[in-house]
Amino acid sequence: MMWFVFVTSVGLLFVFEGILPFLSPRFWRRLMQQMFTQSDRALRIMGLASMLIGLALVTIARDLYQG
Repeated sequence: MMWFVFVTSVGLLFVFEGILPFLSPRFWRRLMQQMFTQSDRALRIMGLASMLIGLALVTIARDLYQG
């Protein structure tokens, strides 16, 4: 069961990651170019924020599923 959830989650990650380049490749390319110019500190802060948001979503989903 846990592997099913893990593989499903990774699959959904790929789906969501692919939406923006599919819908607007020019905007995605500009966004990536801007990411390359960001400082290491700014990228770390964005990465931390992304992880915390993801953790919050997983926790909320788990609580709703089990509750």
